[in-house]
Amino acid sequence: MVLHEVIEAFRLIDAPDASGEPVAREIERRWDRVDVVVETSKGEKGTTDFLKVIIPGSKGKTQGGGAPTLGLIGRLGGVGARPKQIGAVSDADGAIVAIASAFKLADMGCKGDLLQGDVIITTHICPNAPTRPHKPAPMMASPVDTKTALGLEVTEEMDAILSVDTTKGNDVINHKGFAISPTVKEGYILKVSQDLLNVMKAVTGRPPVTLSITTQDITPYGNGISHINSIMQPSTVTDSPVVGVATTAELVVAGIATGANYPLELDATTRFCIEVAKYFGLDLCQFYDKEEFNKIKGLYGSMKRLQTLGGRRSK
Repeated sequence: MVLHEVIEAFRLIDAPDASGEPVAREIERRWDRVDVVVETSKGEKGTTDFLKVIIPGSKGKTQGGGAPTLGLIGRLGGVGARPKQIGAVSDADGAIVAIASAFKLADMGCKGDLLQGDVIITTHICPNAPTRPHKPAPMMASPVDTKTALGLEVTEEMDAILSVDTTKGNDVINHKGFAISPTVKEGYILKVSQDLLNVMKAVTGRPPVTLSITTQDITPYGNGISHINSIMQPSTVTDSPVVGVATTAELVVAGIATGANYPLELDATTRFCIEVAKYFGLDLCQFYDKEEFNKIKGLYGSMKRLQTLGGRRSK
């Protein structure tokens, strides 16, 4: 159970003066071997604190080992939309899951339950982020541009990435809980990972739920094309496989809505991320079939152009 950690994470981000430092101090209090960095980034629409947490694994790269490193990114525009909205917004789910995962993994490490691989967790905390019109429901925007955010969220050390993002403001998926996307790598939308589906089944005790994504969704923001949201944006800046972990609802819920962070569903989402981290460090959870990926590239060539703004815009 990580419901306690979810509630603690929510309490820290649900304040008009929420920032990265109190979260960093709480993580460090739990385990002194965790490396936590807070970097404040300023954009045209305000500032936000980016949080980077490195949980060392017993055989991880930080210890000179060769176990693979999992990246866990809490994607969002902001945890709050003050002064337009009072309180944490639905869009805060990604940050809550990332922070709660850091709390739990730090607690585990302090007690001696070390994962084999390192886990790198990134997210950002902004209690007064801007909003933007969107159909079928308004969405949160970010105080900094997407390129800046991704530069602070995605690192070269991440061998695979779970990108957690609120995905409730649409009619594409009608399920309260969470869903996972197909794996995206180098511009290819690959089949859904069976290993991740198996983890999801164990965590929820229910049939797994998947999120439909399109070619549009895996292209960079700024190309004038519609995206379901920013959940797949990390795939535009890395060659590592990326899977979206979407927190979802049965009907359309605006990203700027308050009172819309569902604790039991966030508990399940956080447990899923932690279980994936356990198996991935043991090399027992594959995000994609390497042999099949090489075959599809051999047949159809590189699709990396989908990671760019494309055409004349990329020149």
